[in-house]
Amino acid sequence: MSAYLDHAATTPMLPEAIEAMTAQLGQVGNASSLHATGRRVRQVVEESRETIAAALGARPSEVVFTAGGTEADNLAVKGLYWARRARGASRILISSIEHHAMLDPAHWLSDRQGATVELLDVDEFGRVHPQTLRDAIERDPDGVALVSVMWANNEVGTIQPIRVLAAIARDHGIPFHTDAVQAVGQIPVVFSDSGVDALTLSGHKVGGPMGVGALLLARGVDPVPVLHGGGQERDVRSGTLDAPAVAGLAMAVQTAVARRIETSARMIELRDDLIRRVRQAVPDVILNGDPVNRLPGNAHFSFPGCEGDALLMLLDAKGVECSTGSACSAGVAQPSHVLLAMGADAVRARGSLRFSLGHTSTMADVDRLAEVIGQVVERARRAGLS
Repeated sequence: MSAYLDHAATTPMLPEAIEAMTAQLGQVGNASSLHATGRRVRQVVEESRETIAAALGARPSEVVFTAGGTEADNLAVKGLYWARRARGASRILISSIEHHAMLDPAHWLSDRQGATVELLDVDEFGRVHPQTLRDAIERDPDGVALVSVMWANNEVGTIQPIRVLAAIARDHGIPFHTDAVQAVGQIPVVFSDSGVDALTLSGHKVGGPMGVGALLLARGVDPVPVLHGGGQERDVRSGTLDAPAVAGLAMAVQTAVARRIETSARMIELRDDLIRRVRQAVPDVILNGDPVNRLPGNAHFSFPGCEGDALLMLLDAKGVECSTGSACSAGVAQPSHVLLAMGADAVRARGSLRFSLGHTSTMADVDRLAEVIGQVVERARRAGLS
């Protein structure tokens, strides 16, 4: 008996998305070709664009397809920075708990393109307070190229007050980007009502295929392209479109959003039971992240006296798959930058695990974790003392 509790890393494809994607895999055609075969593929792409737009409250023209969330984040931060740098703006304001798909390109711009990266502090729950952003902007509003705060954190699951934060940036005429990779399909995401100018989503986080995603760009927001070539996708993202993957992405977004209320309610029930039973088995465990405003499928814990990597491998041997949420460099576990930003020390940050639920999760998954977590933690603590 095994339990897959790593849906935040990737979640199984929805049957509807598999069907939509496989229906196109045997077809030939380039969406940029003008003949009948090319027009047929173009129709698939444009209908997919309309589907995603309808599901997320956007205009079809605002949906720019990419090869995934990482590319979309890179296009947002680099493209918006380059566009605004021409006006003399060089400050990039991003939260200190962003995914590395945002942090790394921002720091690359700092190292090589003259940007000044300023990390917005978070509280002990991983929240960016509106006043923190307001104070950062008001130090030099004209110098801010863009603001980026993820809608929901991929590690601890904390949901940010995106509408409020975006309004602060808009009051100063500053473009606001949000990485909504973890949010889409789990919590309400309506692009037109959010006030954000750019939004990242990824296929394999919502039950679609890997290798495809999108950047929603509001009308009038035109980042400098990162890729140059054929000028596809509003002239901001060149490259031949993967029509089968786009079709799978669209169906996944549509299905996940349509079932969001039902699926989220079921995940919350499972998650709360998981948290209760882990606490019962390990009384001194620490739940990380916002206790209320968190993703339905997220439960993130620190286990005192344990190394996260050891716990992960011991759980894996018992058939429970989860994540440490930490980076690994040259075989040496690094403490989570998210937990460090939230005020945890390095020891606590290294002794943490993320359990994430998805549309295929069942009570049997929670039962399996509950059966083994106590003995696994005890073994890991003994190993740490030896």
